[in-house]
Amino acid sequence: MKKKVLSALLITAMATSLLAGCGAKEDKTDGGAKTTEDNKTADDGSHNDVTLKTVSMFGGTDPQAEVYQGINEQFMKDNDWVTIEDDSQSSDEEWKASVAADFAVGNEPDVIQFFTDATANDVLAANKFVTIEEIQKEYPEYAQDIKADALAITANPDGVQRAVPTTGYWEGLFCNKDLFDQYDLELPTDWDSMVTAINTFKENGIIPIACSLNNVPHYWIEFLMLYAAGPDEYTQIPETAPEGWVKGLETFKTLRDLGAFPEDTDTVDNDYTGQLFLNKQAAMQLDGSWFSGQITDTDNTVVVAFPGVEGQKADAGSMIGGISSGFYITKKAWDDPDKREAAVKFVEAHTNKDSIQKYWESTGAIANPAAEVTAPSDLNALQKSAMEYTNAASSISTPTDSRLGQEPYAVLTSNVVKISTGAVSAEDVINEALEVYTQKQ
Repeated sequence: MKKKVLSALLITAMATSLLAGCGAKEDKTDGGAKTTEDNKTADDGSHNDVTLKTVSMFGGTDPQAEVYQGINEQFMKDNDWVTIEDDSQSSDEEWKASVAADFAVGNEPDVIQFFTDATANDVLAANKFVTIEEIQKEYPEYAQDIKADALAITANPDGVQRAVPTTGYWEGLFCNKDLFDQYDLELPTDWDSMVTAINTFKENGIIPIACSLNNVPHYWIEFLMLYAAGPDEYTQIPETAPEGWVKGLETFKTLRDLGAFPEDTDTVDNDYTGQLFLNKQAAMQLDGSWFSGQITDTDNTVVVAFPGVEGQKADAGSMIGGISSGFYITKKAWDDPDKREAAVKFVEAHTNKDSIQKYWESTGAIANPAAEVTAPSDLNALQKSAMEYTNAASSISTPTDSRLGQEPYAVLTSNVVKISTGAVSAEDVINEALEVYTQKQ
């Protein structure tokens, strides 16, 4: 199986601002958010009162959480017969597993914002989503603001369109440029300049790369394999470990031996290492476009293409990115005459042009929007660098987990520490992951 993201997905405009949600009452918890409306007006009799159960990844520390809650509050004001019971959380492996479990036992929500690629295979297997085609037979204007290429790229692995997207993403190397300037270093553009930067920062008590090998090392897996193997080999699912994949993962040990990572990289989590970067204790951080929403020093922070690996096969500027999530309506809501219209209106509220503008802006407006948006005239250093990075991309490939699925990919992520110490071979780990993939087919 081979999947490529078309160059049409390159981001062409950026802006930054965090939009506050409407001032309605919110009851937020660490595990998600319960959204209620205490002052609902009396129903006019045209609808029965309904409670719509919703779930999204726009929870916790996600930069789009505030926009999501604001849209929910406004939606209930505009549709006073609907109460939203929301349980959104930041996406992690535990959350993905819990969603799949809920669908398996019949505890799925009415509407869910979730992944559309192979990450969703376990959830899709429950066969509980309504297709966009079916919805549009009754509601022809459903998803009308979404660009055709955005809908196409968010089709599920079987080619069927079920989810309506808001924004896409890219992954890149964030750099504290002021630290590079302090030590007269050029931003890394290749492996040699990367090694020079690592050595210089280490000598001066600066953590070169904020990275947790214990938690969310997937950015590194993707880029190391992509550059070592080249896009063609990287995007294929082989029967046995290919040379490029092996070489890519072996680079974890090279970087560890160079002292590129924090001393406690084996035990800390990604949130912790992210703060190291934000606090200027670390010079570089490999992350996604969503990370920009946490960056306050946008004048001294830039994003650049991955510098590559020694003897790389990928062209400079090869990028990881795409659109891989959207809003689904479940059959539970669609088959309920009281909930059908509410579910449709809810998705439309989150995926119309105005809402996508808000989502786009909340992430620093450097993600790929699914609808046409209006770009501002003034851009900060981070936005300018992101524009240059994305516009100059030589190729765009999807993340490894979007093709392998979660269980095979978990084999890779759970062994990164051991690979970096030489306790296990990269080849053995990859072969184990591919065996799990074959068993899942």
